[in-house]
Amino acid sequence: MQPDEATGKKDPSLAGLITDFTRELSKLVRQEGQLMKAELSEEVSEAGAGVGSLTVGGAVLFAAFLILLLAAVAALNDAMGTFAVENPWVSPLIVGSIVAIIGAVLLQKGRSNLRAKNLVPKKSGESLRRNSEVLREHLK
Repeated sequence: MQPDEATGKKDPSLAGLITDFTRELSKLVRQEGQLMKAELSEEVSEAGAGVGSLTVGGAVLFAAFLILLLAAVAALNDAMGTFAVENPWVSPLIVGSIVAIIGAVLLQKGRSNLRAKNLVPKKSGESLRRNSEVLREHLK
């Protein structure tokens, strides 16, 4: 923009307005990119926590299956007495069902942390929509 000789203020010429517009638009795009990068980084770390929960849930399910199946089947066989001797499949079925329920709950929790809707950058998307609306209004 060129300064007005009488007032010393800048004259808003078309060339000056276009220059300002492109500079501000470039600055806005860079800032939106930085916002999106920060938001995606946060979302990825949350997804990492979901993966961690999923992994721990699977490991707990496996360890629980092995340990509880062996120890609890033996204890349940002792408690059931002659019925367990006649039906040796009942104790493993009971213990295995309980362990499977616990593992399924842990896996479901990890899975819910990994839902795709949790990975969408909400703030930067809303900001981009607002900026495009303001830009349309100024271009009219």
